[in-house]
Amino acid sequence: MITEEKDTIWELRLYVAGNTPKSNLALANLKKYCEANLKDNYVIEVIDLLIHPQLAEGDQILAVPTLVKKVPEPIRKIIGDLSNEEKVLVGLNIRPANK
Repeated sequence: MITEEKDTIWELRLYVAGNTPKSNLALANLKKYCEANLKDNYVIEVIDLLIHPQLAEGDQILAVPTLVKKVPEPIRKIIGDLSNEEKVLVGLNIRPANK
């Protein structure tokens, strides 16, 4: 894990639009990666933009599903169903990119 402190709580937001297969897959993939790499050091907030469309503006969400890593900084965004584990872990700065 690439963090200054191992006890940092990762704050993740997953923006979805309803209970769709793609949204469900994104959440399942995210939970799997977090359990494998962050153990109990994460919180996932799922925001359904069909219920709370006004929340899209704050994180500038243009497509769903979108994952936003709020803490630790820097803020990162990943769009899609999160099925590419390597891309997600590197994108969130959990794992370094393979050279």
